[in-house]
Amino acid sequence: MPTLTVDGYPLAYAEAGSGQPVVMIHGTLGDQRSWSGQMAGFGAKYHAMAVSLRHCWPGKWEDGGDFTIARHTADIADFIRGLGLGKVRLIGHSRGGHIAFRVAQHHSELIEDLVLLEPGGELDESLGGAPPAGKQGTAFAKAAALIAEGKVEEGLTVVAEHTGGPGAWEKRSEARKAVNRDNATTLLGQINEQRSPYARAEAEGIRTRTLLVGGGQSQPQFGRILDALEAHMPNARRVTIARAAHSVQADNPADFNAAVLAFFAAG
Repeated sequence: MPTLTVDGYPLAYAEAGSGQPVVMIHGTLGDQRSWSGQMAGFGAKYHAMAVSLRHCWPGKWEDGGDFTIARHTADIADFIRGLGLGKVRLIGHSRGGHIAFRVAQHHSELIEDLVLLEPGGELDESLGGAPPAGKQGTAFAKAAALIAEGKVEEGLTVVAEHTGGPGAWEKRSEARKAVNRDNATTLLGQINEQRSPYARAEAEGIRTRTLLVGGGQSQPQFGRILDALEAHMPNARRVTIARAAHSVQADNPADFNAAVLAFFAAG
């Protein structure tokens, strides 16, 4: 498994193919394996790289206060620079989509194209105000408390149902459940991640060519974020993937891959 050391930490990643670089950032309770359905398809045309964020598998969560959006944003920016391959096409899912948004906001010179796959977070007053999930923080805090007590399966069920609706955990494949279990303790860090809400001025300032992706069966909070970003990101287009909930790339990899590859080709 290749690694690239960023600020003293070895970031592990999976890779496939050659050519122009495509970097993928996973979401909550995920790691590089969250993109297993993309490696062959993207690797056939590009140098596909799926990064495991700091403290995620094959690493582990350790107390230290650096499981933050700012830390992971800086890590991804430094990872891209460390590759020495020039601009990349950057894809982020859920929490990873929020990180990708922040990389585009602060390090636009590193990105050729941007794909935000149901990016997670909240909207500030300039984009509609209230947190899109209502009690998002409460759900994640409840899950983290359960995991801290050793009730891992119960905690993972809370997160799965918060993002995917009732019965979401039971519907997941064993492979996806294994990834979530391997990263369960990262939620203890994530609840203190200091995530800022999206602001209208921030969205308007990102001029990178962007594809916003949603699932046709996703929970409404993710659609509200996509609606706000679509309305104010000046160079964004949007696509909805049928037969997919929040984990779009896992639920319907064929259609997701086709949409992203078509977007890249059109650039």
